[in-house]
Amino acid sequence: MADALTQAEGSARQNAALRAGGLVLRALVVGVVLVVLWQGAVTVFAPPPYMLPGPGAVFLALVDHPDLWRVDALTTLTETVVGLVAGTVLGALLALVMSFLPISRRLLLPVLVVSQAIPVFAIAPLLALWFGFGIASKVVMATIAIFFPVTSAFADGLARTDPNLLDLATLYHARRRQVVILLRIPNALPDLITGIRLAAVYAPVGALIGEWVGSSSGLGYAMIFANSRSETATMFAALFLVVAMAVLLRAAVDLATANLTPWRPEGR
Repeated sequence: MADALTQAEGSARQNAALRAGGLVLRALVVGVVLVVLWQGAVTVFAPPPYMLPGPGAVFLALVDHPDLWRVDALTTLTETVVGLVAGTVLGALLALVMSFLPISRRLLLPVLVVSQAIPVFAIAPLLALWFGFGIASKVVMATIAIFFPVTSAFADGLARTDPNLLDLATLYHARRRQVVILLRIPNALPDLITGIRLAAVYAPVGALIGEWVGSSSGLGYAMIFANSRSETATMFAALFLVVAMAVLLRAAVDLATANLTPWRPEGR
């Protein structure tokens, strides 16, 4: 039994590594195709550099502004990772609360849905006012951006436990806590992983919006500063770093969650 589980974990880790590598490779292929099309459009239509710089100008902007990827990218990455962890933990905890207390699901789920109808730009200035222009407001913004996908996915997974398993648990007089820990949570882990994968893509956007509203560092700050000086190539360079960050973060999530459901690889 132990050998089978170990073998399943090793297979899950290998599959996750292949999946993460495939994701990065596909992103690189798509990126190369876009760069070729981009360069072709610049060559054919010759737009002014302040409107659409060429890929070479963007590369030079990355080289000429090392602080863009040494300082600003690190700042945004820190905000994103902390927000991703906080949003995942809080979202999972709220989903568990809704699973333990079914009445809370009926009360809280509409509130969560309504909260997603509020534009994030509308609350970003308030967060900057309440938490300041440092990292805290950006972490809160990233947390808000990913909170709903994690909560919704995990809560749905907890609610979709096989009825036959629940009937069997009732037959053996299992307590509610045992049902949640031994049946509902393992069954819902693939849904939680799906929510985290979505969150990994949304989190950088939340941090970026927070930096646009007010900050002293980060890729969002670099984009606003470059825009004020009509340095379009630098704006594109910052945008490239954000996209690369999202792809690598998604691949990292695949690797980090590789062994959570070794018994159910098809659900991951």
